[in-house]
Amino acid sequence: MAKGPLVVSWGDWTLSEPQAGALGRAQATIENAGSVTWSPAIKIACHWLDDRGNPIIWDGERNALPPLAPGERATIQANFRAPIPPGHYRFALDLVAERRAWFSELGSEMVTTDVDVAPRTGEHRASFPSWVEPAADWDERVAATHAEGFAVVAGAINWDGGAFGRRPHALAPFKPGPGRVPGFSHALVCPSVLDGIELERLPDIEGLPAFAAPAPHTEPWIYDGRIVLDARPGLRS
Repeated sequence: MAKGPLVVSWGDWTLSEPQAGALGRAQATIENAGSVTWSPAIKIACHWLDDRGNPIIWDGERNALPPLAPGERATIQANFRAPIPPGHYRFALDLVAERRAWFSELGSEMVTTDVDVAPRTGEHRASFPSWVEPAADWDERVAATHAEGFAVVAGAINWDGGAFGRRPHALAPFKPGPGRVPGFSHALVCPSVLDGIELERLPDIEGLPAFAAPAPHTEPWIYDGRIVLDARPGLRS
């Protein structure tokens, strides 16, 4: 075992079955095997690695620890968010001294296990006016993207104005076709949302329900211009 001020000794631990993009929980018994009492800056978190131990996601959810003195033990629970997409990963628990180092970088051991991250499950909902219809592949694309791990899935608006005029300027960012847009900076129009997730309501855009994207480091979301709703304003009642 490593020696020094910041060392952890791991006891028994368990891991809930992870689903892509969703929160899960690990439970572990840990002992302060170092020479100093742990301050509030000491947190437990996870890493997601490939089968060779290379990091895929290094900075996981942070979880507070009790201020254990050297030699003291505690059983703690830690939240983690599973990676996207589903697949085979190596899960690792580690401690971090914020703004200093991970314990594993100082010679302390991580605990790891190989896991299969399952597709994300759950019912999803979307709200749009009666004059808006999903494209033929909308349901399939939305369901597949939720299963990939995204809690919120937003797409493009095809505006069939007919005699009611050209596509409104406000809908320019929502033109179909560009595929996935990382960090999409506009509101999400008529998104599909997994049950249990609530979004901030924004003013409508051309009569279409608009929402703010989830805050950073909370629920994963995606905008994909290939996921299309057909708006026919001429059918408005």
